[in-house]
Amino acid sequence: MQCELKIMQRLLTFSVAAALFTGLLHAQATPTNALLVLSKRDQTLAIVDPSNLKVVARIAVGNDPHEVTVSADGRTAYVSNYGFGAYNTLAVVDLIGQKALPSIDLGALRGPHGLTFVGGKVWFTAEAAKAIGSYDPANKIVDLILGTGQNRTHMIYVSPEMKFIVTTNVSSGTVSLIEKITGGGNPTRVDWNETVVQVGAGSEGFDVSPGGKEIWVANAGDGTVSIIDAASKQVTQTLAADIASANRLKFTPDGKLVLISALRRNDVTVIDSVTRKVTKRIAVGHGSAGIVMQPDDARAYIACTPDGYVAVLDLQSLEVVGRVEAGKDPDGLAWSNH
Repeated sequence: MQCELKIMQRLLTFSVAAALFTGLLHAQATPTNALLVLSKRDQTLAIVDPSNLKVVARIAVGNDPHEVTVSADGRTAYVSNYGFGAYNTLAVVDLIGQKALPSIDLGALRGPHGLTFVGGKVWFTAEAAKAIGSYDPANKIVDLILGTGQNRTHMIYVSPEMKFIVTTNVSSGTVSLIEKITGGGNPTRVDWNETVVQVGAGSEGFDVSPGGKEIWVANAGDGTVSIIDAASKQVTQTLAADIASANRLKFTPDGKLVLISALRRNDVTVIDSVTRKVTKRIAVGHGSAGIVMQPDDARAYIACTPDGYVAVLDLQSLEVVGRVEAGKDPDGLAWSNH
């Protein structure tokens, strides 16, 4: 009997040790620099180590995740549950603990899509509500709502000082430029002025140039790029870029190049921001969506949604140098640093 008991104790000790070893083997900490990838079909957020392009964790983020943004300290991710207005929540992820936190209920602000994190707040579009808003995580409250009066208010940019907001309105073919106005004889008065700029059909992906002087907008319906002068709030040039079904547009961190993805093209278009000419079209798959730039100007990451991977683009050679298998129907991307 004692012999059997000793054998059982040894087996138990071995099992516990093996389990601990296995746990340590598979538990991978979130890297200091991390690529975040949303999988729409899997409904997950993947944390990817950019040094080896391997997924270190996957976290459930709820229905129809489309865009993701990261807090300034790189510790928390926010994900929009879109559904063309069917949903009204933002999923929240602890990136260090690699776990989902309670989601944010936006009430009547349905169809959240575009996201950015500025000034300690999560800024979002609410497509079905034709509005934008900001959520204060510290006080757990939506503290600002601004209506655009435009159809399918979709992507968003907020300046660092939170006085200038840009959003594209897909179905209206417009861009809303919203400026914060203070004073006017009353030091406590705060107001917002909106200028609606007509661009091209299907205005969706856009970016603000480094320095903030220009806003480049990809028009999916007519395949053009509209360039808006931020000071005059007028379109100064329209580029015939041949990018029908354009999805996202991003400047490289140095501002020299503009990358444009397209849902129904097998390549990504590269435009020289000075000459404003198409310099290259890079084959990436059967369609592309989200784009995020590595802050050091070394790489761009492009979500190839139909193919189920993220293409890795070397920004010096402008060649695809790898891919990330991060889930089915990848779309929204972000970069985290903590």
